[in-house]
Amino acid sequence: MLRSRRKFLKYATISAGLTLAGGFYWLNTSRRRAGRLFRQILADSKRRIIPAPVVPEPASWNDNAITLAWLGHATVLINFYGIRILTDPILGSSAGVSLGFTTIGTKRYIAPALPLSKLPSIDVILLSHAHMDHMDIFSLRRLRRAPLAITARRTSDVIEGTGLKKVVELGWGEQTRFKNERGELEVLAFEVKHWGERWPNDEPRGYNGYVLRCEGKSLIFGGDTAYTPLFADLKAKGPHDLAIMPIGAYDPWIWNHCTPEEAVRLADDAGAQYIVPVHHQTFRLSNEPMNEPIQRFTTALEAEKERIALRQIGDTFILPGA
Repeated sequence: MLRSRRKFLKYATISAGLTLAGGFYWLNTSRRRAGRLFRQILADSKRRIIPAPVVPEPASWNDNAITLAWLGHATVLINFYGIRILTDPILGSSAGVSLGFTTIGTKRYIAPALPLSKLPSIDVILLSHAHMDHMDIFSLRRLRRAPLAITARRTSDVIEGTGLKKVVELGWGEQTRFKNERGELEVLAFEVKHWGERWPNDEPRGYNGYVLRCEGKSLIFGGDTAYTPLFADLKAKGPHDLAIMPIGAYDPWIWNHCTPEEAVRLADDAGAQYIVPVHHQTFRLSNEPMNEPIQRFTTALEAEKERIALRQIGDTFILPGA
């Protein structure tokens, strides 16, 4: 009996070792998404997150103006005549699966220009879709005091546990309003070219861009989008003073993310004067070099440099004549 037990333990140990070795070999060589993600997380664990090159000072912003600061990825802090808006807030160290105390996923390259503790009080949170780099549970739980969160159709269940006070879902062509003692903001959802499922084989979910209007001024938040003629439909709803446009993650995801040159075309199609380039420099989500999107974007606007609202994380832009 003793010999049989020892024999069993021996073969069980060998089997477990072979299984473990095979698992490590698969994770280190697999071309599947899970294998690539594991290797990236392992490499990221050794990398230091770089501080943002510029730190905005929203406490000094004038409530009688329109001021924006890019905090990283698709997160933009907007003071729209005293109404404070935050787009697709992701302000932790990673984009991925929230475990409550931390997030497991792709690590940032550059820290948020403002940490959650330094943000002013937020009135409106805009969520374009349910992807983890845009609908970040870690950040939303810490922004739960915001009076209103606006999101796409069939996405509010994802953020049920965050404690947000009020969540409004908008379909394409639908709008809502936010009003406080400083003014009234109108938010219109429009169709972009993307997709919205949070998980593989998840139920279909919505994905939006938004038009923001207040006191005769109009801003576009493009969310995530590939090139589409749909932006031309926005021109009749203008004029639009500024468009916040994604310019990264196009290689190889060109069917769902526009190139920098296409981002300029989309803003032109919509009739936007200034452009804020986002969705680059923060996370490695695709194959193009980290600095390629902003370089191509700058080249595309070489003859109209004045239209580039900002270039690096932390930069602040005050809309002229607002």
